[in-house]
Amino acid sequence: MRLALIATTYERPDALTRVLETLARQSSAPDELLIADDGSGPETRAVVAGFAAGSAFPVRHLWREHQGFQPGRMRNRAIADARSEYLVLIDGDMLLHPDFVADHRRAARRGCYTQGTRVLLNGSATRHSLATGELPHLASSGLSGRRRLYAWHAPRVSRLVGRLANSLIAIKSCNQGLWRKDLLKVNGFDETLPGWGSADKELCARLENAGIARRSILFAAIAFHLYHGPADRSSHARNTAALAATRATGRVWCDHGIVTGAGRSCSN
Repeated sequence: MRLALIATTYERPDALTRVLETLARQSSAPDELLIADDGSGPETRAVVAGFAAGSAFPVRHLWREHQGFQPGRMRNRAIADARSEYLVLIDGDMLLHPDFVADHRRAARRGCYTQGTRVLLNGSATRHSLATGELPHLASSGLSGRRRLYAWHAPRVSRLVGRLANSLIAIKSCNQGLWRKDLLKVNGFDETLPGWGSADKELCARLENAGIARRSILFAAIAFHLYHGPADRSSHARNTAALAATRATGRVWCDHGIVTGAGRSCSN
């Protein structure tokens, strides 16, 4: 199975540098990396170029002019351009456990999409990781409560709690594994839902309407999310209403996604 990692980024080259360092230390490398860049400047371009120069796998930097927070648009372009059959989505400010890619490979199942967790770091832990490149550990002062639990890497336990995990882990596109053909079947992210809030849940609702089941991963595929300020939530109500409509109508296809939004047609 060929696996592509898709990382979205926008004007955070310090975080992206550390993310790419964790990617270089993976026990199982991806077959390709696509950086979905929503309009960053030359510093980010230099970070990607430097990593690509020493990478053992292909790296592509997909850039479009910034027109507001539109991660779905950039993910759609990466989905369209990917050459692998299985795609793992992350944010460009998430440090990856050394077995992150290997865990996603093991968890992949036909007819399912996988939902992983994110371990939210506080400001202190984020500053430490950015300064040193080190991943937090279970005793870190930056982890508490459920965040500490989510940082526990136990693949054997993970396989036993899959159904329970569905009720514990929220849907978030910052740590998901999906078959490319399933994403093409529903036309990817709906680009009429930009901004923060529920666009990822709306995509997964259409996948489930199409018969693609959710399979959550707990205690594996761990990613540490570096702290940043709160996102603009002005789109939340509209996107949540669209999610409710998708669930109510059972719709599968969105009209403004990979095909129309990315301006290209895709083959299976």
